[in-house]
Amino acid sequence: MSRTLWFVAGAGAGVYAMIRGRRAAEAFTAGGLRDRWQALGHGARVFTTEVASGKAEAEIRLRERFAGPQISSPAGTTPQLEATGPDATRALEIQSRKEGKQ
Repeated sequence: MSRTLWFVAGAGAGVYAMIRGRRAAEAFTAGGLRDRWQALGHGARVFTTEVASGKAEAEIRLRERFAGPQISSPAGTTPQLEATGPDATRALEIQSRKEGKQ
């Protein structure tokens, strides 16, 4: 029983070392380095997208929390800005200019 156990343990360690060695050798070939570089670029793009999404969500939460100019639209009417928050006057001026151009 003991010899069989050690034989299986040795064979398993050998297979593991062979697989790890092959992966390490592949990582340092031209194709492996190119793949890693592309993966790094893809990860950076995904990270940038996630950060931009988080910023947009945080901005929405902050606008709701600090009661900036809100747009309300009763059914069938043009959206109007409510006069809330410190920038309400400026926001109402912008809205009135937009309506004047239409």
